[in-house]
Amino acid sequence: MARNKYPEETVSRILDAAMCLFREKGFEHTTIQDIVDQLDVTKGAVYHHFKSKEDILNAAIDRESEPLMRLLVEIRDDPRMTGLEKMQALFEASMEGPQLPLSAEVAIAPDPVRNSRFLGMQYQSIINEVAPQFVEPIIREGMADGTIRTECPQEMAEVILMLANLWVSPAFRLTDAEQMRRRMDYYVELLHLMGLDVQPGRIAGMLEEFRDGYERNLQEKGERA
Repeated sequence: MARNKYPEETVSRILDAAMCLFREKGFEHTTIQDIVDQLDVTKGAVYHHFKSKEDILNAAIDRESEPLMRLLVEIRDDPRMTGLEKMQALFEASMEGPQLPLSAEVAIAPDPVRNSRFLGMQYQSIINEVAPQFVEPIIREGMADGTIRTECPQEMAEVILMLANLWVSPAFRLTDAEQMRRRMDYYVELLHLMGLDVQPGRIAGMLEEFRDGYERNLQEKGERA
């Protein structure tokens, strides 16, 4: 068999086709075979690059998140802001990134058991990448300039992200608008107890908008399946 001379192109085509199907049918109702049928490749070619459709979705989110990651680097390295100001900017930038809209569009079922692989990827990303590369350095800077109070910067970074990405997010536990507001309010209260005087600002409203779109897409794609 001839070796694929353009693996990046193949990966890009797989991601493009998969995201079209995820948006049209929903993540739960799209199979690897559906993706293969959209492409002039074998199922083996898809599995050569991705172990599962969760891997495909994760790679697609990473691709869409490249501009956001560049922005997070700029925020982290900005010498004009205090540590606390950087945390606020980090929150708002992350909320405006592609992950929430993409999650709503593809309508991943809010079932952490069924979607344990994707949940595990989220956990690994938090522990191995986002916390040590972005949040912990900012917390340490805030400790140095006096705007953040903690003696456990690594643990604080991990807790903040775990709660934000898993507990607060309706993608892992679908709630109504009132429950979403209460959860967000309590999350902000916990941040204050941890020494982070972060104001929720537009974050709560953005989460509510995401929850509404997520629930609507989940229902529509389920009805079409």
